[in-house]
Amino acid sequence: MAEVAGDRDRGQLWHGRFDRGPAEELVAFTESLSYDQRLLVDDVRCSKAHVRGLHRAGVLSTDELGAVLGALDAVEMEFRAGELAFLPSDEDVHTAIERRVTDLAGPAGAKLHTGRSRNDQVATAFRHHLRRELGVIAARVLDLVETLAARAAEAGSDDDAAYLPGYTHLQQAQPVLLAHHLMAHGWALLRDLDRLGDALVRVDVSPLGAGALAGTSLPIDPVATAEDLGFGAVFENSLDATSDRDFVAEPLFVLTMIGIHLSRLGEEVVLWTTEEFGFARLDDAYATGSSMLPQKKNPDVAELARGKAGRLIGDLTGLLATLKSLPLAYNRDLQEDKEPMFDALDTVRMGLGAMTGVFRTVTFDTERMRSAADTPTSVATDLAEHLVREGTPFREAHAVVGALVRRSLDEDLDLAALVGEDPRLGAAGVALFEPGAAVRNRTSRGGAGPAPVRLQQERLAARLVSERARWSGGDGERGLQR
Repeated sequence: MAEVAGDRDRGQLWHGRFDRGPAEELVAFTESLSYDQRLLVDDVRCSKAHVRGLHRAGVLSTDELGAVLGALDAVEMEFRAGELAFLPSDEDVHTAIERRVTDLAGPAGAKLHTGRSRNDQVATAFRHHLRRELGVIAARVLDLVETLAARAAEAGSDDDAAYLPGYTHLQQAQPVLLAHHLMAHGWALLRDLDRLGDALVRVDVSPLGAGALAGTSLPIDPVATAEDLGFGAVFENSLDATSDRDFVAEPLFVLTMIGIHLSRLGEEVVLWTTEEFGFARLDDAYATGSSMLPQKKNPDVAELARGKAGRLIGDLTGLLATLKSLPLAYNRDLQEDKEPMFDALDTVRMGLGAMTGVFRTVTFDTERMRSAADTPTSVATDLAEHLVREGTPFREAHAVVGALVRRSLDEDLDLAALVGEDPRLGAAGVALFEPGAAVRNRTSRGGAGPAPVRLQQERLAARLVSERARWSGGDGERGLQR
């Protein structure tokens, strides 16, 4: 028989039903205090709102209310000071808080859990935590986008602006302005910001008052409690309120998408800083060396941004697998929602900060970029479009230019000379080979040339101003202006 860890005075919230305490193996396997203690401040604030609701309902006297609120304040102060002592019987942060409040407030503290379950309690504290932490993530996303926008402004958007090869299939395709390339990543991150705001609407719902699964017979008011905590809405169905983890899965998907976008940024840093590309040089503060090779300067930050995307995908898929077959209402499987979310929050928060530093300090070799972009074949599309403007159907123009490119490669001939000899292209075609001509020809809205990039920069700047105002946070908790 397994060794018994203790008896009923261990203090489990559920000990009354049992003749003896839980086995040590059970405690070790089921505890969550080791990681959910980061919810303590949120749980304390939700508990304060709950006891104020109990006072309004006549369950707590005014003296009892003061005693419990004072004890909750003391618990938070002890925790912040690193002085809160956790006991083996504290299987989770909620148990630890209630035990310590009862120590401090006596019989009044024993009333803290009246009219609620850990099922609605943990969901409320977790939602409260996410409202704030997702706001932190949003602010860091904006920091990175603003850094990309600033470097794009430095790169220029006039006829002398920096440009580089644009790629498809990692093969050179057409030249693009460096500003255009940097802002492309910025717009992707702004989509993540939209997703965060949308997900927060569903995070911002209070489940407090749903109880274990069916509410309570006590005259509590979940709407008033939700308003006290600053939630934008209150649950509609108690079964759904305690079993729902959409509010975790959806932000976790958004965090994973941010991680994927950081990975794509990281991949370009890795490529651009190679000797083969030579488009960029990392600042020493954001590079590492080799323990064996003295010449090395490695883009480890960018590589880890790429590598940690896989970890985030694992966090998301692990949670979805946990949720897929759970019956209503609460099941202990749902305890597995916190570690992946905490890991994702930490990983993305640090990743955003690191990549912001990389792009704030990186040095671009714009001459190397221009040289790589001004290859003869980079103007192939422009040659075809010149023929289109002269009345040639595009598919025919495509074939004409493709044949000239093939001949120049097969016979090792100068493409510009071949174009000049072709009566359909002649001098007008040769002029397209001038350095930078191909990128300057990009004039359509949203395109990679100077004129559309200037307009894009204006739109991005205006968007960043509105997003900063939107995410400034009215109450400091939601982190989002409605």
